Amino acid sequence: MTKSILYMSMSLDGFITGPDDGPDNGLGTGGNRLHEWFGEPVSGFPHFEPPGLSGQVFAELMATGAVVVGRKTFDYAGHWGGDHHGVPIFVPTRGTPPAPQSGWVHYVPDVATAMRMAKAAAAGDQDVMVHGASLSQSLLREGLLDELEIHLIPVVLGGGRRLFDADRIELELTRVLDAPGVTHLRYRVSS
Repeated sequence: MTKSILYMSMSLDGFITGPDDGPDNGLGTGGNRLHEWFGEPVSGFPHFEPPGLSGQVFAELMATGAVVVGRKTFDYAGHWGGDHHGVPIFVPTRGTPPAPQSGWVHYVPDVATAMRMAKAAAAGDQDVMVHGASLSQSLLREGLLDELEIHLIPVVLGGGRRLFDADRIELELTRVLDAPGVTHLRYRVSS
């Protein structure tokens, strides 16, 4: 059964970007530190696989069959050039959407539509990758997020964009993988 899984790198103080993130500074000041667990600059993505346990997590991420991403995250990431590992990308968008960057990009009216379409596109045993703080909070409120894979980085950024700023949620820890420079934590959403 297809699951929706948030994959997100996060600092110990709960930030997914450094301060001053924006269209020309997607990860904010110092935010690149959150992605050093890849082992090389993110520009090598997706043609690079980190070594060891991080490579296992990266392979799981790359085996997903669709992506649901928040509009701000998608814009700040430069739309990934219209392609995120060769799978459909669904972007909930209010108002008139821009022209799609490629045949992979689909702008949809809301998070429920995005998740429904992504799960249908992923089908079978492939999961749906989720990116974005506000999007994740909306999916949690709607009961549409199944699991979280948090790549916890041993750094305190002191500011930036927080991953969680939502209602209380209960999570069940299902896996811990301790790798150089990162601890990969997998949670199942309990309620």
